[in-house]
Amino acid sequence: MVQSSESQAHPGGGGRLLNTFLNRPVEDHSSAWSDLWDAGESNLWDRGKPSPALIDLVEQQTPLLSPLTPTGRRKRALVPGCGRGYDVVMLALHGFDACGLEISETAVQEARRYAADVMARPPADYFGAQYRPPSSPGSVTFVKGDFLNPAWSVEEGADGANAFDLVYDYTFLCALHPRKRPDWAVGMSRVIKSQGLLVCLEFPMYKDPRLAGPPWGLKGVHWNLLVKGGNGEITGEVADDGKEKNDCDSETGNFQRLLYIKPPRSYEVARGTDMISVYIRK
Repeated sequence: MVQSSESQAHPGGGGRLLNTFLNRPVEDHSSAWSDLWDAGESNLWDRGKPSPALIDLVEQQTPLLSPLTPTGRRKRALVPGCGRGYDVVMLALHGFDACGLEISETAVQEARRYAADVMARPPADYFGAQYRPPSSPGSVTFVKGDFLNPAWSVEEGADGANAFDLVYDYTFLCALHPRKRPDWAVGMSRVIKSQGLLVCLEFPMYKDPRLAGPPWGLKGVHWNLLVKGGNGEITGEVADDGKEKNDCDSETGNFQRLLYIKPPRSYEVARGTDMISVYIRK
């Protein structure tokens, strides 16, 4: 069983992952993630399988999450901070042309090896029980780069600017220091097409946003960044709909929320608190 970072006992009262970043300059966090990959410590966050919540959403929310446009073009999907690429492969097996982005060359190489094996022989847990996979899956690509730096899309030939119909975020935002949250929102606006979708499996929702990370608590953060156009700082109590209770009606962000649900299935580490949100880029 893959353990969460918070369950890894470590001197100093925190998990191994948290302590790696505790006294490290924010500007050096990207290299810290690469170092962990190179040291073979991806087990600190690796879930070992694609997201059950995303599988259910893609299979049940049609035509919203159809892999094809009305003209029959195959949609492009991006998973930043994709790890070994479980969700990238899952999206490709459901018909998307899927791209995974990672900061670590080690991660990219592991993802490519993993994808080659799984695309040839997909395990049953990549699909729902009643789902019939398309006869022609999409493509899988993995790219090394820093999502927060626009240069990745040019240097790696990924054509990232306004290129993607769908972006999926699970543990990418919660891995970023809160000071980097506005850059995350800018990046999402940059890579997603107009009327394209951002799907977020919001985690961890049980953790107080004021506590140190990673993972950083995100309750209310997605709404603040994407719809309110805020900086991701949560100052008040958050209601069940993901909005701060003292929120005003002004919505100046680049996204509109289409869906906000509790998924019937998710990872055990979520303690039953995960939420799925779907945003459309204006």
